[in-house]
Amino acid sequence: MSKFFWNTLKVSPALLGAIFAASSAYATPSVSDQKAVTVENTTEPSVKLPENTVLEEDFVSQSNQPQNNAGFDLAQQMPVVDSTDGNANSEVLEQIELYNSNEINGDPLGQVTNINQLRDVSPGDWAYEALRSLVERYNCIVGYPDGTYRGQSPTTRYEFAAGLNSCLDQIVRIIEQQGGGVSREDLETLQRLVQEFEAELATLGTRVDNLEGRVSFLEDHQFSTTTKLNGEVIFSVASAFGEDTKVDGSGEDVDDNVTLSNRVRLNLDSSFTGKDRLRVRLESGNITRFDRATGTDMARLGYDANNGNDIEINDLIYRTPVGDNLRFWIGASGFEFEDMADVYNPLLESSGTGALSRFNRRNPAVYRNGSDMGAGLNIKFSDSLGLDVAYLTSSNGSDPSDKNGLFDGTYTALAQLNLGLGEALGLGLTYAYSYYPGGEVDFSGSVGSPLAEDPFDGVAASAHRFGVQGDLKLGSKVSLGGWGGLVLAEAEAGAREGDNADIWNWEARVAFSDFGKEGAVLAFAGGQPPKATNVDGGPEDEDTSYLVEALYKFPITDNILLTPGAYVIFNPNHDDGNDEIWVGVLRTTFKF
Repeated sequence: MSKFFWNTLKVSPALLGAIFAASSAYATPSVSDQKAVTVENTTEPSVKLPENTVLEEDFVSQSNQPQNNAGFDLAQQMPVVDSTDGNANSEVLEQIELYNSNEINGDPLGQVTNINQLRDVSPGDWAYEALRSLVERYNCIVGYPDGTYRGQSPTTRYEFAAGLNSCLDQIVRIIEQQGGGVSREDLETLQRLVQEFEAELATLGTRVDNLEGRVSFLEDHQFSTTTKLNGEVIFSVASAFGEDTKVDGSGEDVDDNVTLSNRVRLNLDSSFTGKDRLRVRLESGNITRFDRATGTDMARLGYDANNGNDIEINDLIYRTPVGDNLRFWIGASGFEFEDMADVYNPLLESSGTGALSRFNRRNPAVYRNGSDMGAGLNIKFSDSLGLDVAYLTSSNGSDPSDKNGLFDGTYTALAQLNLGLGEALGLGLTYAYSYYPGGEVDFSGSVGSPLAEDPFDGVAASAHRFGVQGDLKLGSKVSLGGWGGLVLAEAEAGAREGDNADIWNWEARVAFSDFGKEGAVLAFAGGQPPKATNVDGGPEDEDTSYLVEALYKFPITDNILLTPGAYVIFNPNHDDGNDEIWVGVLRTTFKF
């Protein structure tokens, strides 16, 4: 039996080519399906281990690294086909593609075990009877649940050839695994079928040859086998304006000229195991800080970055899974708690595609603590319960001098309990403890009043931080969310040692997805920026500021997002003697 089979292969090169075509066409994914690096876990819990993928949850550009799963040179094994007739081959391939595709009109392929289920095949053809016999013996034709091939016409020769490939593949597996098991009559039937459909089977060989050529080109020209390059570019047209003078009491005029500025980020994401990720981010920009133009931190843009367009390493962060329920993080630059923890503001969190104001991106009481490096863990207890813990320091963690380093300078220890309350509601409960040496105190994360930032005149201070934040989805189009935050600060040195202050903030928002266009988002958000109250031995914020923002995220293409919007600050710096400050923005974000 085995000798007869291999003699048959010698006599019929078309059969050999068809067998290889079958094993490749059904086992090798298309070029677009292969990824150079897989950096995500293979399973995702409902209480997620936060991914924070490319450029803060933005579009991900993926390199491709196709593979030849067959393990040999398919081009040398295939029958020679004249491919100069481009129109004819294009029509043939189009019809075969309809059959070979993994999914058509949303219906997955099913296994057909009886040729009578393939209603579009004519029972009067001799090939029908031959294929029926093979199908019923070897269960080798792939069809659709409703029993049709769904070609451009009923049971075309090209569709039939694609099915024959599947039978050839199945019979080869039986012979290789069992050393026989296929009758002489069935092999003779296969040889006759191969001869009858030689041209169609050869076309499949051409398809594989073309694929191999594309694979070789991509392998020779790809960026890296272990690293993906992703980019984000922001063009920002913006202006801050109000009354004639700044609200900080300097007496200077508000800088209210319209500006055009930019920010560029390049992410190099590398993986060494397929599940871990090392991110190196390069950044440059000249987007000014509007606190200097207006006299209040409350006016800052959520994406400001001004280093004179010099290129700097902004992020250097590594993460890796530890077993099934843990993920470990360590960062040496640009590492903040929101990189590893959910801030429960999915539509407005991103600096590149989220809220226009700095305040409306995330709860400053817990997420804006001056951190730049450290380590953390995501812990999954169940599908609805998780815990994030971290120890973070400022950029001075790399300085060995007094009042610096990892444990003698600014630091924050955090824990966040994540609750999945059904599919629609997510809730995060966060606690943190911070310590700041003298001269480095910033309890508000540069989004509140001067007193909320430092209520103790620059002396060393500590704080207990509390935050609750959530996001509620009302159907597929509407989401509600918000947060509340409290910082209990205490002076740790000097004449004010032991003095206390309470620093409050809150925010609420509503967003409408697919508003006017698929992928578009209309959002309104606002609240009270950090405000210092109950300050021992010093002044406190007597009045209350409110920041209100409206924006519309409109996708021009999959990679270009236009975001017009504006926000206004009432009673800036919590002083009702100050007039409103307005900020108008037109932000364009490019992703690649």
